Amino acid sequence: MKKSITLSMGLAIGALALLVGCGHQGDKAKTSAEPKWKGLPYRLALDTPPAKPNPVGIAIPPIKYTANPDDLATRMVLAVRFDSAESSKNAPSGNRVIMAPEDIHGDSGTLSADYLDTANTELGAFLGSYCVKGKVKISVALVKSSVDPHADDATLDAKRLSDWLPIEVVFKNPHPHC
Repeated sequence: MKKSITLSMGLAIGALALLVGCGHQGDKAKTSAEPKWKGLPYRLALDTPPAKPNPVGIAIPPIKYTANPDDLATRMVLAVRFDSAESSKNAPSGNRVIMAPEDIHGDSGTLSADYLDTANTELGAFLGSYCVKGKVKISVALVKSSVDPHADDATLDAKRLSDWLPIEVVFKNPHPHC
């Protein structure tokens, strides 16, 4: 009888040891793998130093993008916000230009030169219509292609694919009436 009680106690202790395991298990359950990519799906950077203004009066430098390979988009919109000491008096409160959608491919690349030329033309026309000239601080971001062309800042922030990239450019207003 003593042997059966000792055997029973040994089995109970062995089973308890198997259930408890080795060491504290709580830390392993709480630790999760760090995500490979943190933040918004795209990152922007300038490809080369800012170019001199072109005939429309402004030149946004080439913009490189790098994407999270697990969260690629095939279409995006370039949103441009600007601030200028002179524009604050003349320009409307919505100092932004939202471009038409553009296709992008792969997890890295540069926005097309034609697309940036169109952005330069649209931004130059907008700044020129309010007689802005001199240094202009702009910020560019990639936004989901479903954004409304007249979206406000809150909507742009909700649909952003990248952080805002600040750039300082010079606008030489080609309009003689300013």
